[in-house]
Amino acid sequence: MIGEANEELDLPADLLPYRIVRPYRVRFDEAASTETIRTAVYLVWAADVAWQHSTLLGFGRDWYSERGLFWLVRAVRLDVLVPLKTYSGVFVTTQVVAYRRIAARRQSEVRDAAGELVATLSIDWVMTNERGMPTRVPDEMREFIADKSATFEMLKVELPATPPDAAEGTFRVRRRDLDPLDHVNNSVYIDYLEEALEAAGQGPLLTTTPRRYEIDFVASAGRGDLLVDRTWPLDDGWAYRLTRDDGKEIFRGRVTPI
Repeated sequence: MIGEANEELDLPADLLPYRIVRPYRVRFDEAASTETIRTAVYLVWAADVAWQHSTLLGFGRDWYSERGLFWLVRAVRLDVLVPLKTYSGVFVTTQVVAYRRIAARRQSEVRDAAGELVATLSIDWVMTNERGMPTRVPDEMREFIADKSATFEMLKVELPATPPDAAEGTFRVRRRDLDPLDHVNNSVYIDYLEEALEAAGQGPLLTTTPRRYEIDFVASAGRGDLLVDRTWPLDDGWAYRLTRDDGKEIFRGRVTPI
């Protein structure tokens, strides 16, 4: 089934086992005022193609619901290599490259119609049970990777204490930020990060290519939460930390020119 789906796109036949490719297009509402794609959309595409892939392998929404299981994004490394204009057509790939006891790493590529590499993503997903606690990845899932013995070190963003002169903003979670679980969708945190950087005068960094985003989802924010974000220069880039108004850390990230 996977091979047939890839052949429909008239793509090369030398794709790795259990890797799929899907076409996407930068819609008008997915672009920023620069007429290039909003960075958050890369995460939207990567999550969407991952669920398509899982379903093709027999692990659809019903399969997860019956077992009380769910994948959550834990950390992401995103490299934006070239600008992508509004209405551009691209192909997005996904494949699982390694497992840990409770986690999986997916890698994705975004290529334009000419085959040029536009962006790459490494995403660490954690398997959770119906109580939201990490749980063991089912053995049957491990059959669908090329190297069944492969493992990996989880991505993590280490930040120093927030300096007192960090740029600070306060806002409340909006209804449009929420996903079907009533939590802020993981892609929305990228919008939060970029809004804070732009407010701190770092708009040019957000159009620099190539650039790297390293992001770490520490906890979840929900409907109506009051959030405080802080951003400051760190090494060659900028750091970002998001907390609830009670000081509970939700999200941390870095953006750095490559």
